[in-house]
Amino acid sequence: MFNLLFLYLYFPEDKTEYIPVVLQLVAVLILAAFVIRWLLKRSAIEAEQARQLEERLKAEKEQEQSK
Repeated sequence: MFNLLFLYLYFPEDKTEYIPVVLQLVAVLILAAFVIRWLLKRSAIEAEQARQLEERLKAEKEQEQSK
């Protein structure tokens, strides 16, 4: 069974065949880094907006209770 797994492995003699794969890997990693940075920034912005909304609602509730 273990020998069957090796049938799907391909290691080319000409190592220049790895160049496109490495370029694709680098491109995907760079894209992933940008997406993660964007998500972190976006979540920080949304957290700040949620905090401001919470404070505004809390202030409105306190004003209604003081009347």
